[in-house]
Amino acid sequence: MTYRVCFVCTGNICRSPMAESVFRARVEEAGLAGLVEIDSAGTGGWHEGDAADPRTVSVLDEHGYGTEHVARQFQPSWFARLDLVIALDTGHLKALRRLASTEEDALKVRLLRAYDPAAGDDLDVPDPYYGGRDGFEECLEMVEAASTGLLAAVREQLEGRAA
Repeated sequence: MTYRVCFVCTGNICRSPMAESVFRARVEEAGLAGLVEIDSAGTGGWHEGDAADPRTVSVLDEHGYGTEHVARQFQPSWFARLDLVIALDTGHLKALRRLASTEEDALKVRLLRAYDPAAGDDLDVPDPYYGGRDGFEECLEMVEAASTGLLAAVREQLEGRAA
């Protein structure tokens, strides 16, 4: 059975496609590509149909990640097919939990940086959209750091299903 993860930020052109690309690479490196499905979305539909921000694509490319991305808006009906919904900041977390129609769906929503033990109390991945390239690099560093813990959590869930 496939384990499904969706990363969510505001417009689905910066943080969430970056997290999607990095986590997909981690899943493939771990040999779990056939068991884990990864995608992303935005809390809003402002950029629906657009490619990822060119700065996101550039930073991903320079660090060996690919992305073929088309932005879309998260739909509440998706909770039924998703195992985990990863919010990139607390605003997304709150918005997604409001969309959840059941407690079970609300419990599927987690903050990405909660999977990074070094993150401390600041669990938001800052939005790099209005800043310079440094913000995109910082975003990538945070995503990469959290992806290790997220992969361990997903692996544990997969092993639990097999038991």
